[in-house]
Amino acid sequence: MYFKLNKTKEDELLKSVEDINATKKRLKIEIPSDVIEKEIEDSLKKVRQKAKIPGFRPGKAPVNLIEKRFGKEVEAEVLDKIIPEYFSRALKEAELMPVTMPVVDERLDFKRNNPINISITVEVMPKVENINYENIEVKDFPVDVDVTDMDIYIKRLQEEKAVYEVAEKAVEMNDLVSFEYLDCNVAGEESDSSLKEQVSKMGNEIFPLDIMEKVMGKKKGESIEFTTTFDDNYKTKELAGKKVDIKVMISEVKRKNLPEIDDDFAKDIGFENIDEMKGKIEEKIRALKKEHAARLQKAEILSKILEPHDFEVPETLLERELESLVMQESLSQKKSGETTPETDSFEKGKAGATPSQEDLDKLRTELKEKALKNVRASIIVETIGQKEKITVTDEELNDRISLIAQRLSTTPETVRNFYNYKEGSLEGLKHSIFEDKVMDLLLSKAAVKKGE
Repeated sequence: MYFKLNKTKEDELLKSVEDINATKKRLKIEIPSDVIEKEIEDSLKKVRQKAKIPGFRPGKAPVNLIEKRFGKEVEAEVLDKIIPEYFSRALKEAELMPVTMPVVDERLDFKRNNPINISITVEVMPKVENINYENIEVKDFPVDVDVTDMDIYIKRLQEEKAVYEVAEKAVEMNDLVSFEYLDCNVAGEESDSSLKEQVSKMGNEIFPLDIMEKVMGKKKGESIEFTTTFDDNYKTKELAGKKVDIKVMISEVKRKNLPEIDDDFAKDIGFENIDEMKGKIEEKIRALKKEHAARLQKAEILSKILEPHDFEVPETLLERELESLVMQESLSQKKSGETTPETDSFEKGKAGATPSQEDLDKLRTELKEKALKNVRASIIVETIGQKEKITVTDEELNDRISLIAQRLSTTPETVRNFYNYKEGSLEGLKHSIFEDKVMDLLLSKAAVKKGE
């Protein structure tokens, strides 16, 4: 479908807009010849003032000589400058929000004293109308802090301060056990592999249960024999994908030692005493619960707003979101199958492998619907934010940078440099603040059902 947009003679920039689909448009643009000529003439005058031409003082060389020598270069610079400006003006005139850079459909045919007619294709944000976001009903979530909450939090702090100490005792659950490899046979033949002393944590979810049962109750100096099959992607190539008979000796046993929960413990983590520690922990848990409740409510609000809207999304945004989800999921799956550096052992052959292309394709299929929902939600948030004229101030950006720096125990300048290096600018962070402000607005307009 075409939309003719001709206006007055002075405003004939955008000739037409063609709907390729709901999110892809083709724009016909005309840049007037007098505009181009003025830009070229102004640029040639500037060149003339600085050009060093034999036999002429700067600024005195004939215009035709300047044009002959520098004309093509000036024309190219003018076009590089003026065309993007007119792209931007045309998109604004058509009330379109681009999500990709415009693509010129055909080779530019430029002749002096003639207008430039350009056809561009661009992906744009879809227009979503009739978005209802007033008085959306959401559940209320309690933010009480009970004894169990306190115990779990303090236990985590206690675990962070735990140390492993050598134990001259039989192996128990959660012990760190060092193994010295005595024999390694593949298909009945001794393997000249690079297996050295390894460390494994008893109870690790990827530690083979049948092997752990043989280890439990053993002491330093005792040996065990077992058979295991290494993953196809195991780092030692001669063992990858092979069924291996292994004999190891327990060379060391370390047991976790947890500190006492007392005033000394409280002081060690920055408090005056245990009472102050518990008070601050309660405040922290309450704040975390409030944040969690707000996240759940915002997710519910967005889901309800999105429910009646089924619209096409730009292919580029969908592909970008899908790739991001696939990467996150594949990294998560890989990480869940990896051991920590101090427990790098034969169990690593069981998991942590790099996903195959088949695995990635399967993930893409599984995550496509989620990606589509995420993009639609993002577009809804963007549309509401634009309607409500929500903006992000420099002060808000600086506050967010300072908060991130505080959480990461670094400087605001380091955070700025990170975003500039990773994304090229702070626009991504700024947009994240924008989305947060929109969601805060939606929550403020919601109807919270108390007592549920």
